[in-house]
Amino acid sequence: MDRTEADLATVCRDVCGIQAQVMSAARMALWARMHGLKQADIKSALNESRTLVKTSCMRQTLHLLPAADFSIYITALRRSRVEAVCRILSKFGVTTQEIDRLNKAVMDALSDGPLTRRILMAQIKAQAGKNVLKWMDNVWSVFRLTLAEGWICYGPDKPTEVTFVRVDQWLPQQEPVTEEEAKHILLRRFLSAYGPATLQDFSKWSGIPRKEATSVWKSLEDDLMEVSIGGKKASTLHADYDQILHGEVDEPVLRLLPGFDPYLLAHADKNHLVNQAYYKRVYRNQGWISPVILLNGRIIGTWSSSRKGQRVALTVELFEKAPRIIKSNIEDEAANLGDFLEVALQVKHTVSH
Repeated sequence: MDRTEADLATVCRDVCGIQAQVMSAARMALWARMHGLKQADIKSALNESRTLVKTSCMRQTLHLLPAADFSIYITALRRSRVEAVCRILSKFGVTTQEIDRLNKAVMDALSDGPLTRRILMAQIKAQAGKNVLKWMDNVWSVFRLTLAEGWICYGPDKPTEVTFVRVDQWLPQQEPVTEEEAKHILLRRFLSAYGPATLQDFSKWSGIPRKEATSVWKSLEDDLMEVSIGGKKASTLHADYDQILHGEVDEPVLRLLPGFDPYLLAHADKNHLVNQAYYKRVYRNQGWISPVILLNGRIIGTWSSSRKGQRVALTVELFEKAPRIIKSNIEDEAANLGDFLEVALQVKHTVSH
Protein backbone atom coordinates (compact mmCIF):
# COMPACT_ATOMS: atom_id res chain seq x y z
CA MET A 1 0.00 0.00 0.00
CA ASP A 2 1.47 3.37 -0.99
CA ARG A 3 1.42 6.48 1.17
CA THR A 4 -1.52 8.11 -0.66
CA GLU A 5 -3.76 5.09 -0.13
CA ALA A 6 -2.81 5.00 3.55
CA ASP A 7 -3.68 8.69 3.81
CA LEU A 8 -7.05 8.07 2.13
CA ALA A 9 -7.91 5.46 4.76
CA THR A 10 -6.85 7.89 7.50
CA VAL A 11 -9.05 10.66 6.08
CA CYS A 12 -12.06 8.33 5.97
CA ARG A 13 -11.34 7.26 9.54
CA ASP A 14 -10.96 10.84 10.78
CA VAL A 15 -14.33 11.94 9.37
CA CYS A 16 -16.11 8.65 10.25
CA GLY A 17 -16.71 7.73 6.62
CA ILE A 18 -17.38 9.65 3.43
CA GLN A 19 -20.99 9.56 2.27
CA ALA A 20 -21.02 8.06 -1.23
CA GLN A 21 -24.64 8.52 -2.22
CA VAL A 22 -23.19 10.23 -5.28
CA MET A 23 -19.74 8.81 -6.03
CA SER A 24 -18.50 11.97 -7.74
CA ALA A 25 -19.31 13.89 -4.53
CA ALA A 26 -17.53 11.27 -2.43
CA ARG A 27 -14.39 11.64 -4.54
CA MET A 28 -14.53 15.44 -4.19
CA ALA A 29 -15.01 15.13 -0.42
CA LEU A 30 -11.72 13.23 -0.30
CA TRP A 31 -10.06 15.80 -2.57
CA ALA A 32 -11.22 18.65 -0.29
CA ARG A 33 -9.16 17.06 2.49
CA MET A 34 -6.23 15.87 0.37
CA HIS A 35 -5.19 18.41 -2.26
CA GLY A 36 -2.96 16.75 -4.81
CA LEU A 37 -5.07 13.61 -4.78
CA LYS A 38 -5.73 11.88 -8.10
CA GLN A 39 -8.92 10.05 -9.04
CA ALA A 40 -6.79 7.04 -9.92
CA ASP A 41 -5.66 6.93 -6.27
CA ILE A 42 -9.25 6.49 -5.11
CA LYS A 43 -9.98 3.85 -7.74
CA SER A 44 -6.87 1.94 -6.73
CA ALA A 45 -7.75 2.13 -3.01
CA LEU A 46 -11.23 0.73 -3.76
CA ASN A 47 -10.41 -1.94 -6.34
CA GLU A 48 -6.75 -2.89 -6.06
CA SER A 49 -5.28 -2.45 -2.58
CA ARG A 50 -8.86 -2.44 -1.20
CA THR A 51 -7.90 -0.16 1.67
CA LEU A 52 -11.26 1.57 1.13
CA VAL A 53 -14.64 -0.12 0.84
CA LYS A 54 -18.02 1.15 -0.33
CA THR A 55 -21.04 -0.11 1.55
CA SER A 56 -24.35 0.90 3.10
CA CYS A 57 -23.70 2.33 6.55
CA MET A 58 -24.85 5.30 8.66
CA ARG A 59 -28.48 6.29 8.04
CA GLN A 60 -28.74 3.39 5.53
CA THR A 61 -26.76 5.50 3.02
CA LEU A 62 -23.70 4.60 0.97
CA HIS A 63 -20.31 5.41 2.49
CA LEU A 64 -16.63 4.96 1.79
CA LEU A 65 -14.95 3.43 4.85
CA PRO A 66 -11.45 2.29 5.76
CA ALA A 67 -11.51 -1.44 4.96
CA ALA A 68 -9.63 -2.20 8.19
CA ASP A 69 -12.53 -0.66 10.18
CA PHE A 70 -15.33 -2.38 8.26
CA SER A 71 -16.29 -4.70 11.14
CA ILE A 72 -16.43 -1.77 13.60
CA TYR A 73 -19.09 0.09 11.60
CA ILE A 74 -21.06 -3.03 10.72
CA THR A 75 -21.06 -4.37 14.28
CA ALA A 76 -22.03 -1.00 15.81
CA LEU A 77 -24.96 -0.53 13.44
CA ARG A 78 -26.03 -4.11 12.69
CA ARG A 79 -28.73 -4.59 15.31
CA SER A 80 -30.82 -1.51 14.52
CA ARG A 81 -30.37 -1.84 10.76
CA VAL A 82 -31.25 -5.54 10.60
CA GLU A 83 -34.26 -5.05 12.87
CA ALA A 84 -35.52 -2.20 10.67
CA VAL A 85 -35.34 -4.31 7.51
CA CYS A 86 -36.93 -7.34 9.20
CA ARG A 87 -39.85 -5.20 10.38
CA ILE A 88 -40.56 -4.25 6.79
CA LEU A 89 -40.16 -7.84 5.60
CA SER A 90 -42.66 -9.01 8.21
CA LYS A 91 -45.28 -6.61 6.83
CA PHE A 92 -45.11 -8.58 3.59
CA GLY A 93 -45.54 -11.87 5.43
CA VAL A 94 -41.92 -12.92 4.96
CA THR A 95 -40.94 -15.46 7.63
CA THR A 96 -37.62 -15.88 9.43
CA GLN A 97 -36.96 -19.02 7.39
CA GLU A 98 -37.55 -17.10 4.16
CA ILE A 99 -35.16 -14.36 5.33
CA ASP A 100 -32.48 -16.98 5.95
CA ARG A 101 -33.05 -18.46 2.49
CA LEU A 102 -32.86 -15.00 0.93
CA ASN A 103 -29.52 -14.27 2.55
CA LYS A 104 -28.18 -17.69 1.57
CA ALA A 105 -29.32 -17.18 -2.04
CA VAL A 106 -27.40 -13.89 -2.21
CA MET A 107 -24.25 -15.43 -0.75
CA ASP A 108 -24.44 -18.51 -3.01
CA ALA A 109 -24.94 -16.36 -6.10
CA LEU A 110 -21.78 -14.38 -5.26
CA SER A 111 -19.65 -17.43 -4.54
CA ASP A 112 -17.82 -17.18 -7.86
CA GLY A 113 -17.09 -13.45 -7.59
CA PRO A 114 -18.70 -10.03 -8.11
CA LEU A 115 -22.01 -9.71 -9.96
CA THR A 116 -23.83 -6.66 -11.25
CA ARG A 117 -27.04 -5.61 -9.52
CA ARG A 118 -29.08 -6.68 -12.55
CA ILE A 119 -27.62 -10.19 -12.76
CA LEU A 120 -27.77 -10.72 -9.00
CA MET A 121 -31.40 -9.58 -8.89
CA ALA A 122 -32.32 -12.04 -11.66
CA GLN A 123 -30.71 -14.95 -9.82
CA ILE A 124 -32.41 -14.08 -6.52
CA LYS A 125 -35.83 -13.63 -8.12
CA ALA A 126 -35.61 -17.06 -9.69
CA GLN A 127 -35.45 -18.59 -6.20
CA ALA A 128 -37.75 -16.25 -4.26
CA GLY A 129 -41.21 -17.09 -2.98
CA LYS A 130 -44.36 -15.04 -3.49
CA ASN A 131 -44.00 -12.87 -0.37
CA VAL A 132 -40.32 -12.16 -0.97
CA LEU A 133 -41.05 -11.20 -4.59
CA LYS A 134 -43.75 -8.80 -3.43
CA TRP A 135 -41.29 -7.24 -0.98
CA MET A 136 -38.64 -6.97 -3.71
CA ASP A 137 -41.07 -5.07 -5.94
CA ASN A 138 -41.66 -2.46 -3.23
CA VAL A 139 -38.18 -1.61 -1.89
CA TRP A 140 -35.31 0.30 -3.44
CA SER A 141 -32.54 -1.93 -2.08
CA VAL A 142 -33.17 -5.66 -2.18
CA PHE A 143 -29.71 -6.32 -0.74
CA ARG A 144 -30.05 -4.01 2.26
CA LEU A 145 -30.34 -6.88 4.72
CA THR A 146 -27.24 -8.72 3.50
CA LEU A 147 -25.35 -5.43 3.46
CA ALA A 148 -26.50 -4.65 7.03
CA GLU A 149 -25.28 -8.07 8.18
CA GLY A 150 -21.87 -7.22 6.73
CA TRP A 151 -21.76 -10.28 4.50
CA ILE A 152 -21.55 -8.37 1.21
CA CYS A 153 -20.33 -4.95 0.08
CA TYR A 154 -19.97 -3.10 -3.20
CA GLY A 155 -17.37 -4.45 -5.59
CA PRO A 156 -15.64 -2.91 -8.62
CA ASP A 157 -18.03 -0.76 -10.64
CA LYS A 158 -18.77 -1.61 -14.24
CA PRO A 159 -19.06 1.28 -16.75
CA THR A 160 -22.82 1.65 -16.17
CA GLU A 161 -23.58 -0.63 -13.20
CA VAL A 162 -22.49 -1.28 -9.66
CA THR A 163 -21.48 -4.73 -8.52
CA PHE A 164 -21.75 -6.62 -5.25
CA VAL A 165 -19.19 -8.98 -3.76
CA ARG A 166 -18.81 -11.20 -0.72
CA VAL A 167 -16.85 -9.52 2.07
CA ASP A 168 -15.00 -12.74 2.91
CA GLN A 169 -13.69 -12.83 -0.66
CA TRP A 170 -13.00 -9.11 -1.11
CA LEU A 171 -11.66 -7.58 2.12
CA PRO A 172 -8.80 -8.55 4.43
CA GLN A 173 -9.78 -10.70 7.40
CA GLN A 174 -11.52 -8.50 9.95
CA GLU A 175 -10.56 -8.20 13.60
CA PRO A 176 -13.47 -9.37 15.79
CA VAL A 177 -15.11 -6.67 17.90
CA THR A 178 -18.03 -6.81 20.32
CA GLU A 179 -21.14 -4.72 19.75
CA GLU A 180 -20.49 -2.66 22.88
CA GLU A 181 -16.87 -1.99 21.92
CA ALA A 182 -17.83 -1.10 18.33
CA LYS A 183 -20.43 1.42 19.51
CA HIS A 184 -17.94 3.00 21.91
CA ILE A 185 -15.40 3.38 19.10
CA LEU A 186 -18.01 4.84 16.77
CA LEU A 187 -19.16 7.39 19.37
CA ARG A 188 -15.58 8.37 20.23
CA ARG A 189 -14.72 8.88 16.59
CA PHE A 190 -17.89 10.87 16.00
CA LEU A 191 -17.12 13.21 18.90
CA SER A 192 -13.47 13.51 17.91
CA ALA A 193 -14.49 14.47 14.37
CA TYR A 194 -17.58 16.59 15.07
CA GLY A 195 -17.67 17.47 18.75
CA PRO A 196 -18.96 19.30 20.63
CA ALA A 197 -22.16 17.44 19.83
CA THR A 198 -25.26 16.09 21.50
CA LEU A 199 -26.89 12.70 21.93
CA GLN A 200 -29.46 13.79 19.35
CA ASP A 201 -26.65 14.57 16.90
CA PHE A 202 -25.09 11.13 17.37
CA SER A 203 -28.41 9.31 17.02
CA LYS A 204 -29.40 11.21 13.88
CA TRP A 205 -25.94 10.97 12.29
CA SER A 206 -25.49 7.25 12.97
CA GLY A 207 -29.08 6.15 12.40
CA ILE A 208 -29.01 4.35 15.76
CA PRO A 209 -32.41 4.79 17.49
CA ARG A 210 -32.44 7.27 20.38
CA LYS A 211 -33.00 4.61 23.06
CA GLU A 212 -30.11 2.48 21.84
CA ALA A 213 -27.86 5.52 21.37
CA THR A 214 -28.65 6.74 24.91
CA SER A 215 -27.18 3.62 26.52
CA VAL A 216 -23.96 4.02 24.50
CA TRP A 217 -23.73 7.70 25.40
CA LYS A 218 -24.27 7.07 29.13
CA SER A 219 -21.65 4.33 29.22
CA LEU A 220 -19.08 6.88 28.01
CA GLU A 221 -20.13 9.76 30.28
CA ASP A 222 -16.92 9.65 32.38
CA ASP A 223 -14.94 10.52 29.25
CA LEU A 224 -17.21 13.40 28.23
CA MET A 225 -17.12 17.09 29.13
CA GLU A 226 -20.19 19.28 28.84
CA VAL A 227 -19.71 22.70 27.25
CA SER A 228 -22.00 25.57 26.30
CA ILE A 229 -22.09 26.94 22.77
CA GLY A 230 -24.34 29.89 22.14
CA GLY A 231 -26.31 29.01 25.25
CA LYS A 232 -26.84 25.39 24.15
CA LYS A 233 -25.26 22.44 25.92
CA ALA A 234 -23.18 19.87 24.06
CA SER A 235 -20.42 17.40 24.89
CA THR A 236 -16.88 16.76 23.80
CA LEU A 237 -14.21 14.27 24.78
CA HIS A 238 -12.01 15.39 27.69
CA ALA A 239 -8.99 14.63 25.52
CA ASP A 240 -10.15 17.09 22.83
CA TYR A 241 -11.19 19.98 25.08
CA ASP A 242 -7.87 21.88 25.13
CA GLN A 243 -7.52 21.65 21.37
CA ILE A 244 -11.04 22.99 20.86
CA LEU A 245 -10.53 25.76 23.42
CA HIS A 246 -7.19 27.00 22.10
CA GLY A 247 -7.41 26.04 18.44
CA GLU A 248 -6.70 28.95 16.11
CA VAL A 249 -6.01 29.44 12.41
CA ASP A 250 -3.21 31.71 11.20
CA GLU A 251 -4.98 32.65 7.98
CA PRO A 252 -8.43 32.14 6.43
CA VAL A 253 -9.22 28.53 5.53
CA LEU A 254 -11.47 28.23 2.49
CA ARG A 255 -12.74 25.00 0.97
CA LEU A 256 -15.15 23.99 -1.77
CA LEU A 257 -17.17 21.13 -0.33
CA PRO A 258 -19.34 18.89 -2.53
CA GLY A 259 -22.97 18.12 -1.87
CA PHE A 260 -23.55 15.61 0.94
CA ASP A 261 -20.13 16.32 2.43
CA PRO A 262 -19.86 14.64 5.87
CA TYR A 263 -19.05 17.97 7.51
CA LEU A 264 -22.56 19.15 6.60
CA LEU A 265 -24.34 16.12 8.07
CA ALA A 266 -23.01 15.70 11.61
CA HIS A 267 -25.32 17.95 13.63
CA ALA A 268 -29.09 18.19 13.90
CA ASP A 269 -28.90 21.95 14.51
CA LYS A 270 -27.02 23.70 11.68
CA ASN A 271 -26.89 27.24 13.14
CA HIS A 272 -23.13 26.97 13.68
CA LEU A 273 -22.72 26.28 9.95
CA VAL A 274 -25.10 28.60 8.13
CA ASN A 275 -27.30 31.61 8.85
CA GLN A 276 -30.97 30.67 9.06
CA ALA A 277 -31.77 33.02 6.18
CA TYR A 278 -29.67 30.88 3.84
CA TYR A 279 -30.45 27.48 5.33
CA LYS A 280 -32.73 26.26 2.53
CA ARG A 281 -30.18 27.17 -0.12
CA VAL A 282 -27.94 24.51 1.38
CA TYR A 283 -30.34 21.96 2.89
CA ARG A 284 -32.89 21.65 0.11
CA ASN A 285 -36.08 19.66 -0.45
CA GLN A 286 -36.08 15.84 -0.68
CA GLY A 287 -32.90 15.66 1.40
CA TRP A 288 -30.59 17.22 -1.20
CA ILE A 289 -27.60 19.12 0.14
CA SER A 290 -25.89 21.72 -2.04
CA PRO A 291 -22.15 22.01 -2.67
CA VAL A 292 -20.91 24.86 -0.48
CA ILE A 293 -18.10 27.37 0.00
CA LEU A 294 -16.74 27.01 3.52
CA LEU A 295 -14.74 29.81 5.17
CA ASN A 296 -13.28 29.11 8.61
CA GLY A 297 -15.95 26.48 9.23
CA ARG A 298 -18.93 28.62 8.15
CA ILE A 299 -20.88 28.39 4.90
CA ILE A 300 -20.63 31.63 2.94
CA GLY A 301 -22.20 30.47 -0.32
CA THR A 302 -22.97 27.61 -2.67
CA TRP A 303 -21.53 26.49 -5.98
CA SER A 304 -22.66 24.44 -8.94
CA SER A 305 -21.05 23.19 -12.12
CA SER A 306 -21.97 22.37 -15.69
CA ARG A 307 -19.82 20.49 -18.14
CA LYS A 308 -19.34 20.92 -21.85
CA GLY A 309 -16.76 18.60 -23.35
CA GLN A 310 -13.49 19.01 -21.45
CA ARG A 311 -14.49 22.35 -19.95
CA VAL A 312 -16.44 22.89 -16.76
CA ALA A 313 -18.18 26.11 -15.75
CA LEU A 314 -18.24 26.56 -11.98
CA THR A 315 -20.80 29.10 -10.76
CA VAL A 316 -20.15 30.49 -7.29
CA GLU A 317 -23.07 32.13 -5.48
CA LEU A 318 -21.98 33.99 -2.36
CA PHE A 319 -24.61 34.89 0.22
CA GLU A 320 -23.02 38.31 0.80
CA LYS A 321 -20.33 40.45 -0.80
CA ALA A 322 -16.82 39.23 -0.02
CA PRO A 323 -13.36 40.84 -0.15
CA ARG A 324 -11.26 40.31 -3.25
CA ILE A 325 -8.92 37.96 -1.34
CA ILE A 326 -11.80 35.55 -0.71
CA LYS A 327 -12.70 35.49 -4.40
CA SER A 328 -9.05 34.85 -5.20
CA ASN A 329 -8.99 31.96 -2.74
CA ILE A 330 -12.11 30.51 -4.35
CA GLU A 331 -10.45 30.65 -7.75
CA ASP A 332 -7.35 28.91 -6.35
CA GLU A 333 -9.54 26.17 -4.92
CA ALA A 334 -11.40 25.85 -8.23
CA ALA A 335 -8.11 25.51 -10.11
CA ASN A 336 -7.07 22.75 -7.72
CA LEU A 337 -10.41 21.04 -8.23
CA GLY A 338 -9.92 21.28 -11.98
CA ASP A 339 -6.59 19.47 -11.63
CA PHE A 340 -8.32 16.72 -9.67
CA LEU A 341 -11.14 16.38 -12.22
CA GLU A 342 -8.63 16.71 -15.09
CA VAL A 343 -10.66 19.46 -16.75
CA ALA A 344 -10.33 23.19 -17.35
CA LEU A 345 -12.50 25.12 -14.88
CA GLN A 346 -13.97 28.57 -15.50
CA VAL A 347 -15.30 30.40 -12.44
CA LYS A 348 -18.26 32.76 -12.50
CA HIS A 349 -18.96 34.80 -9.33
CA THR A 350 -22.43 35.92 -8.32
CA VAL A 351 -23.97 37.28 -5.13
CA SER A 352 -27.42 36.08 -4.07
CA HIS A 353 -30.11 38.41 -2.81
